[in-house]
Amino acid sequence: MKFSRPTVAPKQVKSIGVTLIVLLSASTGFLGGYFGSMRHGFNDLSTSNQKQVISSESNLISQIAKEVGPSVVSVNVTSKGSTQTNIFDSTTGGSEQKSAGTGFVVSSNMIITNRHVVPAGVTSVNVILSDGTKLDKVTVIGRTNESDPLDVAFIKVDDTKGRTLKPVTLGDSSKMQVGDKVVAIGNALGQFQNTVTSGIVSGYGRNVEAGDGSGLGATESLQDLFQTDAAINQGNSGGPLVNINGEVIGMNTAIAGNAQSIGFAIPVNNISNLIKSVLATGRVERPYLGVRYISITDDYATENNLSVKRGAHIQPGADSIVPGSPAATAGLKSGDIITKVNDTNIDESNSLSIVLGRYAVGQKVSLTVLRDGKTQTITATLGAAPQS
Repeated sequence: MKFSRPTVAPKQVKSIGVTLIVLLSASTGFLGGYFGSMRHGFNDLSTSNQKQVISSESNLISQIAKEVGPSVVSVNVTSKGSTQTNIFDSTTGGSEQKSAGTGFVVSSNMIITNRHVVPAGVTSVNVILSDGTKLDKVTVIGRTNESDPLDVAFIKVDDTKGRTLKPVTLGDSSKMQVGDKVVAIGNALGQFQNTVTSGIVSGYGRNVEAGDGSGLGATESLQDLFQTDAAINQGNSGGPLVNINGEVIGMNTAIAGNAQSIGFAIPVNNISNLIKSVLATGRVERPYLGVRYISITDDYATENNLSVKRGAHIQPGADSIVPGSPAATAGLKSGDIITKVNDTNIDESNSLSIVLGRYAVGQKVSLTVLRDGKTQTITATLGAAPQS
């Protein structure tokens, strides 16, 4: 399965065939009316009931679009080309590449988007508000490390031209369940600004390897993602995934290129602490422990004769604990297995890096560690991750 980034270079889009797809809302409305009628007798199923359910859902999505839409922006980027092909797009030496993505407002002058929307090598960025206003004085504040499974960047608007940027309302992504209704908003194909699509949460805890879809560029490991069938297209990267209360519960970041209606979003709980940190300090700082580890699976546990089947196994070897890091200060050792961070189990849905990312730099965490067959608790104070 190939997963790609929903960013697009607008000039590469020559022509677009548009097909209207209404099956989802129609079938949802029909089934809702059908199952509702079963509680009152089959004969109650009527065209008016079906229309009422469909109308209610339509009004809900329309209301969400009106509330959240003004907080969604199109992000247009010009990058200096190189001789390398990366996950953002294919580039050639010395050329300029124009690309587009999406972002959403988190403060009066701060916008969050995906790291791959504003990659290293960016020469200029502008954003377009939902009312069409173009803001040219924009600064990339920072982005997460390329090896970080959290694909996030922040851009600051230095001149709003008198416009008021409306921050989104962040929800609680831990409350989302498979089947819950969601709405995606984004700059579809880099041309159709604030396109609204709807669907459901199809799964969670997904880990994928994402690239640019060409098969030639580098890939990145993304972890603990929502899966959704809300249509996410090229250009939607960095846009919000919203619940029925109009709260952002995810950031759209990848699509399955050889499938239909399989998209992925970063749960907002995985980025909420980072947002707070950036708004407080003006810097992108990720919490850092300083260990090299392998996520334990059934096969890995069997092959290495481990007594547990889930956790983060600090790799045996002299370089598994970074010298001077929080892990070294706390007394972690190579061969240790971290099974919990505070009360959260480290497993296939919660990797060590993702769980640590939910905390702030300088925060203390309690690590449950298995060492030489015995369980112990180690307290570590998280540092700031190196920028490279």
